[in-house]
Amino acid sequence: MGKQKESFSIKNWSVDDRPREKLLQQGRSVLTSTELIAILIGSGNKNESAVDLSKRILGSVNNNLQDLGKLSIHELMKFKGIGEAKAISIAAALELGRRRGVENVEQITQITSSKHINALMRPLLVDLDHEEFWIIYLNHANRVLHKMQLSKGGISQTIVDTRLVLKKALTLNAVGIILVHNHPSGTLKPSKADIETTRKLKLAAKSVDIKVLDHIIIADSGYCSFVDSDLM
Repeated sequence: MGKQKESFSIKNWSVDDRPREKLLQQGRSVLTSTELIAILIGSGNKNESAVDLSKRILGSVNNNLQDLGKLSIHELMKFKGIGEAKAISIAAALELGRRRGVENVEQITQITSSKHINALMRPLLVDLDHEEFWIIYLNHANRVLHKMQLSKGGISQTIVDTRLVLKKALTLNAVGIILVHNHPSGTLKPSKADIETTRKLKLAAKSVDIKVLDHIIIADSGYCSFVDSDLM
């Protein structure tokens, strides 16, 4: 049993099968997601190599890194061979990747399409297990003045404070706002509450000469624009 356990250690694999050596010799881009996770955890369990364990972890989320990023430390620790330290390493690496994505999209300063809105907000919202409602404030040239998390709620709803939205808009001298929220359920279809919230904010904003330019719903499968869908 001791020999079997030892054979699963990365140091006993052939050089071609060692993900760390492969990264050093061939570059990080050639490694699969499974191999990258194997580097993070270092070793598997008595029945699985680090790569086999990583493959099983990824398989549990249909090889979807976005879904992997949603797993809690406790959920990761359910896999035999993943203790608290290894689970934290995986979570930390995925969080760094998410933050890198946020930094990359910060370069988007002008909104000219729903694609820009999705690119700007997706890194902030796509991995969440709860709903968040955000407002993007724009000037007359559709340049981003500010983006603000308005509310944070459960899986099915958030509370939107119309007065707070308009107060911030007036403070910033914004002429346009964009509404953005996520659907952790994965559905892109706007709910009745989504449609009513949009109507309410659009009517209130009009009274102070501010335009609601779009409402974007973000989910794992993509996004829905109210403007593109003729819902506004």
